[in-house]
Amino acid sequence: MGDETGHPGVGRVLVVIPTYNEVDNLRQVVRRVRRVEPAVDVLVADDDSPDGTGAVADALAGTDPRVHVLHRRGKRGLGAAYLAGFAWARERGYDAVVEMDADGSHAPEDLPALLAAARDADVVIGSRWARGARVLNWPLRRLLLSRGGNLYARLALGVPVSDATGGYRVYRLSALDAIDLGSVCSQGYSFQVELARLAHRAGVRIVEVPITFAEREHGSSKMSPRIVAEALWRVTRWAVADRRQAVRRGLHGTPTGQVRWP
Repeated sequence: MGDETGHPGVGRVLVVIPTYNEVDNLRQVVRRVRRVEPAVDVLVADDDSPDGTGAVADALAGTDPRVHVLHRRGKRGLGAAYLAGFAWARERGYDAVVEMDADGSHAPEDLPALLAAARDADVVIGSRWARGARVLNWPLRRLLLSRGGNLYARLALGVPVSDATGGYRVYRLSALDAIDLGSVCSQGYSFQVELARLAHRAGVRIVEVPITFAEREHGSSKMSPRIVAEALWRVTRWAVADRRQAVRRGLHGTPTGQVRWP
């Protein structure tokens, strides 16, 4: 498991990388993480990939004691993989967990900046839309979809971040303990939005760090119209529920808490 000192100011860090059919990308992503941050551990959470990704993960773990593999039966989805990774980290005494995609779109070279920000924050979001960020090789349709979706989430939910759907994040375990993870049931884009919403409602400190986001070079994207539709439906549902809760609290003369409305 490596030494107990971990990353300065943060502690022991686990990078969780969910995988499904990422045989062409995983080896290079893990090597880049280990090169830029030698003190962190990596957990590959593989959803029984039929292309042999799990075997590649096992081979990496066999040659590097800081790389670990969590084999999961069937394709259970991104959100479930991260929740399993969070539980794995908690059971083994880590202080912080990093979410990172396996397709190379999240540059491991940005990880030091995210961990540096985590010294003074509970949640760090690697943002595609913060000042100084760059998005490479995305068609205009994807840019507009992401920008529009994030604007809608921010206005509907009152979560003060520019990239609520971004999946490159650092969570302190103390922040995850403040969130009701048992209530999380969404996947994909909506999973990231849901955790940002719950973190904001819990009152933890969230900061954004600009990143360079690049479209994958190998393999196929997991994005689909169903995932986008799920995100829009869930954000709307949460917004309605939050408004009703705010109205009820207002009628009883109690504060409305963390939820802000435009």
